[in-house]
Amino acid sequence: MLIVLLILSFVGIVYGIVSIVKQKVFKEISLPASKSILTFSTVIFLTSLILNLTLYKIGAREVGVVITPKGVSQQPLYTGWHIVAPWSTVKVLDKSIQVYSLTQASKEGSHGATDAIWAPTSDGIKMGFDISVNWRLDETQAAWIYSNLASNLQNDADVGSTSWIDENIIRPAVKSVLPLTISQYTPIECYSDKRTEIQAEVLDHLRKELKNNKIVVELAQIRDVFYNPQYEQAINQKKLEEQKVMTLQQITKQKEEQLKQSQIDKDIAIQKAEGEAQALKIKGEAINQNPKIVSLEWITKWNGKLPTYMLGNSQGIMLNLQQ
Repeated sequence: MLIVLLILSFVGIVYGIVSIVKQKVFKEISLPASKSILTFSTVIFLTSLILNLTLYKIGAREVGVVITPKGVSQQPLYTGWHIVAPWSTVKVLDKSIQVYSLTQASKEGSHGATDAIWAPTSDGIKMGFDISVNWRLDETQAAWIYSNLASNLQNDADVGSTSWIDENIIRPAVKSVLPLTISQYTPIECYSDKRTEIQAEVLDHLRKELKNNKIVVELAQIRDVFYNPQYEQAINQKKLEEQKVMTLQQITKQKEEQLKQSQIDKDIAIQKAEGEAQALKIKGEAINQNPKIVSLEWITKWNGKLPTYMLGNSQGIMLNLQQ
């Protein structure tokens, strides 16, 4: 918008000057309202020029740092329009969240190569970790960041880039913090049940370490955990052997249970037979001592009906008593 006003006002100034020159040099009648146009255009041009030199817009993802003749101003410029003295300059830093990843897959990492972190566990076994860190600059400390971090850039035009911070601050911090944390855990804990705990601990350590560089860590995420191929093969083989042993133990346990049940059934049958034999023995002895018990048993169990059949002779012929 300011550029458009500058161009239009410049055209108005040229128009006014040309009309006045024609009037004085060639004694021609000046163009209509030439003086008014010249005056108005000059005011607009100077105003636009001043605004163009002093007015700065800071984007939603940016924070500005004012460089004065005395040095770096400690007051950052936040999102919006700001008026800055023409003898000062403004450097813009990116305050949006950045993601730095170290991964086994070269196409996924920030370094463009196989870059996973290999760290020894408490058992001394090295494991690989894919990790991503979400971070951003502390916009309230933009002046310090520009003075102490951005000054390391070889090209002043790259001040807004975060690549130098990625490679020289974030990367070393992650490669330092993660192995120290992993050294306190076993491989199984790293791979499964303590993974969330490890992630939280890494995040806490990174926040403390990078706070000194005015960097805010939003998230540290362990994306994947893996063993080296030889160790993983050994683990798989061990798991298979353990599974075989467990299967055999289960089969043995089942057979033992079956054997115990068979013994129990056998004991029950023996006890039942012994009980019946003892009962018969007692009953036989009672009959021998008192034969009338048979008659008493017959009377007790008689249903009140006369028998319709009986043995007729010694040959066992059955006679029908109803005929």
